[in-house]
Amino acid sequence: MRVLRMPPVMQRQSRLLNLAMALSLCSGLAQAAPEADPSLKDIPMPAVAAPATCPAKATVPGKSEMQAMVRDAQDRGLLWRVSHDGRDSWLYGTSHVGRREWLMPGRTVMGAMMKSDKLALELNVLDPEVSKSLAQGMKARDDAPELSAALAARLELQREKACAQDIAPLRPDAQVVALQALAGRPLGVYPDYGVDMMLAGMAAGLRKPVVGLETPELQIRELFSDDPAQVSESVSEGLKQLESGKAPEMVNLIADLWADGRQDRLENYADWCDCANTPHERAQLQRLIDGRNPGMADGIVNLLKEGDTVFAAVGALHMVGPHGLPVLLRKKGYKVERVPLNALKKKQGVTQ
Repeated sequence: MRVLRMPPVMQRQSRLLNLAMALSLCSGLAQAAPEADPSLKDIPMPAVAAPATCPAKATVPGKSEMQAMVRDAQDRGLLWRVSHDGRDSWLYGTSHVGRREWLMPGRTVMGAMMKSDKLALELNVLDPEVSKSLAQGMKARDDAPELSAALAARLELQREKACAQDIAPLRPDAQVVALQALAGRPLGVYPDYGVDMMLAGMAAGLRKPVVGLETPELQIRELFSDDPAQVSESVSEGLKQLESGKAPEMVNLIADLWADGRQDRLENYADWCDCANTPHERAQLQRLIDGRNPGMADGIVNLLKEGDTVFAAVGALHMVGPHGLPVLLRKKGYKVERVPLNALKKKQGVTQ
């Protein structure tokens, strides 16, 4: 198999784009911490020095290492075959964070990708305008009210602890969720190794068109608020999770559930994420996941109606449950079947 490498421009963009898409995966974690002592809520955290050892930076594998990854690649994630009018297309549930050794897909996923005419992602990450819009949407607004001194001090502390001062120009709520996505690095889980960007690199190498099912503006609008009160609340709640120390384990758990194709656990995400405890939290989770699914389903159907086969790859949480993309496409008249992958074959049975 020929080794497909990301073009240099994509390597430069990959961290921002994968980090942005990781926000939707990890945004629920911002509400997942136990309640802190209310008397301590507005007291600035004491400043401490950055850790002596920062997490290792993600790197692009060399040629020989990539060849080994191709040779040893295993299928991970969740895959469905979509059949209609004698043609097969695919739905693939991805993870926006991952491990270095997961960079190359296995034979089943790669085969489905190569058979498809187009790659559909949440965002068209090959479009320079997408990168530009994401950068602009995540940047702190000049006219936005400043955080309270207490929140700003706590946020700065978490940036220092994460060796992530480079995210300081982002809007505060984006900084917090970015820190959530980066929290898995000590356990080897990075936004830089998210599946979507590697698939885009493969599509570029195979000269397959890449299309976006959403716009950067839509994702920014769904993820963040311009209401100062809501921004402060989101930052405060997110910092509680980071301060509790639970974020690395949660990011690691979600990544491993994706890798094992655990549709059953992902379907019950709201039951164990500790991020759907109030009506507000449940509404937010529904908006970020199920609420975006009809638009993406319509986008996939429109592509299928053009007569091409499509490999549609979006975050795995958009694929599961009664409002997931497989169910929505079935309701639109398509035959949708779960395809067992390597990880699932090692377990007893496959959840359809």
